[in-house]
Amino acid sequence: MDEPRRRFDALWQAHYRSVLAYALRRVPPDVAADVASETFLRAWRRIDERPEAPRLWLYGIARGIVANQRRSGQRLDALRARISREPQVVEEPVEGVGNGPAWVALERLPPREREAVMLVAWEELSAEDAATVAGCSRATFAVRLHRGRRRMEEHLRPAEPLVAPIVSELEKES
Repeated sequence: MDEPRRRFDALWQAHYRSVLAYALRRVPPDVAADVASETFLRAWRRIDERPEAPRLWLYGIARGIVANQRRSGQRLDALRARISREPQVVEEPVEGVGNGPAWVALERLPPREREAVMLVAWEELSAEDAATVAGCSRATFAVRLHRGRRRMEEHLRPAEPLVAPIVSELEKES
């Protein structure tokens, strides 16, 4: 067995239960095991950096993971709150997403344009950062975003009343 693996096994044996207990005191039980696993995954990646006090080092890693999960949960709660304020259209729910007009319009976009709109609107990324995430140039991303916004506006624009032209024709004939 190689030296890094031996050190990691010793670290796991000595501290897994402590890290799991740390996580259980901070997050729900169904999440605590994930926090402990992620902690040791990150520790493995940095096994050569292991300090003199490994338990404290592991707690520091776990603390960061818990903080990230809390922030993710807060973003999810904020998104749910925003979605709940959208007018609901019950007649035609779209599978896999909400059923408000904005959801329906978003679902109708081509995938690349949908991703562009979502990265800017929901993830609140700058165009430059969103282009990096999308794996394209900033100019290409700007085109995708522009087209996505334009198409969403078209989908969300109320349909012109069909009766108005007919009424005006009848008024002319009278």
